[in-house]
Amino acid sequence: MNSTVLDPRLTRTQGQSVGLLARLRNDEPLFTAAGLFLLVLMLPTFAASVIDPRDWAGVAGWSKPLKFQFALGVYLLSLAFFARYLPAELSARRSYRLYAGSVVAAIMAETLWVGGAVMLGTSSHFNMGPIAGPIYGLMGLLALWLTGASAYYAWQIARGPALADNRVVKEAIVFGLAMVLPMTAVTAGYMSGSSSHFVGSSGGHATLALLGWARDGGDLRVSHFFATHALHFVPLAGLLLAAWLGTRAIWAIRSFALAYTAFVVFVFLQALAGQPFLPFLG
Repeated sequence: MNSTVLDPRLTRTQGQSVGLLARLRNDEPLFTAAGLFLLVLMLPTFAASVIDPRDWAGVAGWSKPLKFQFALGVYLLSLAFFARYLPAELSARRSYRLYAGSVVAAIMAETLWVGGAVMLGTSSHFNMGPIAGPIYGLMGLLALWLTGASAYYAWQIARGPALADNRVVKEAIVFGLAMVLPMTAVTAGYMSGSSSHFVGSSGGHATLALLGWARDGGDLRVSHFFATHALHFVPLAGLLLAAWLGTRAIWAIRSFALAYTAFVVFVFLQALAGQPFLPFLG
């Protein structure tokens, strides 16, 4: 008679994963459900990329929907994680539920357009055609709206009682969330008003592995990437600094937030100058 012995480490890891998912659903069920939906949607999108290998300017057509689904799914799940630090009574308010619904609606509209453009055989970005142009402009406004959710969370967490005994982590979370909207508005706003995210590049034929950033010229997506991921990098830095320095880390995390902002400005200007990110990589 066969028997299966479960590795206790695996069982513990599975239990932690289930516990985290349950906590996300409890703290922000709409963002959690929408985020998971986008990640699952990547499976049929990947299948579509196999069936339909069309590309534009040497870039696989379905790669953009895949990237958007992953990025927006992670964004929603990140907000669901930070929702635990919101004021306790906020989620019960009708105004908040309507606002959260509008953020998800904006994200789904973005997802629909990016994927729909591929199916229609056109580009979702830098497309100023008679029909696609107005849609592209509308998507830009929706992008600002959904990005604003991070700033809204920063404001609510800053004024709430959560993490009152850990100012370092609280400030790191507030800084990280608050930095996303202004930095993304500048980097993505400039990029959307350009004819391409490449500056002095051949069009993406020489790229950095995995991320796909241009190696033969500037790429505005670099600053956009770091701008949108401030809500991950800055809180993580705060967590590490708090563990290392304790309450003395309050000025360290403020300095890190300032340095991070300067870094985003630097890579933005670097791209505008037609220089690749980390040029020493070749």
